[in-house]
Amino acid sequence: MIRYPDGSSPQPKREKAIKRPRALSSANRGMNLEEDINISNQYYIDKDIAVITKRPTPINVVKVDYSRGAKITDAYFEKQSTTDYNGVFRGKYLDFEAKSTKLHTSFPLSNITAHQILHLQRVIKQGGIAFFIIRFEALDETYLLDASFVIEAFSGEKRKSIPYPDVKKNGHLIKKGFIPRLFYLEVVESVYF
Repeated sequence: MIRYPDGSSPQPKREKAIKRPRALSSANRGMNLEEDINISNQYYIDKDIAVITKRPTPINVVKVDYSRGAKITDAYFEKQSTTDYNGVFRGKYLDFEAKSTKLHTSFPLSNITAHQILHLQRVIKQGGIAFFIIRFEALDETYLLDASFVIEAFSGEKRKSIPYPDVKKNGHLIKKGFIPRLFYLEVVESVYF
């Protein structure tokens, strides 16, 4: 038996555990879409095409643990966030919300909050461009849908969702690529300019 100089014997190497992909919870459901938009936005900034950024969620930090760096241990949301993204393209203000669904037959309106609708109505009233980017994960399709259409559907008392055929008819399919991942500004260009 082989031993180290201190008299101990070598420990057998443990095999690394294989990481299995985590199930997509509702908490991180739109993250792939947001990542695609963030990468696209960075491309648009780098190429001096537009300046569009993700709006941070306003939080109020209550307690920080400095024992191992600065780690927030207690915080709360200051107020409700409005929409996910805003910025400027060709001299016009853009404001939009990114949503995804696992359903392939419809987009649930329960994914949208009343304060987001109110915010987008105000953007439209001030002459800004307001829209939704909606991804149907099961179909691997992403659409740009004008906020006015979604606002009307949200305000209707009978609807609980927007059927996929309505999204396809009234929305605009966004091409996918490597960089940018989503060519959504091409759609904005063709629809709003």
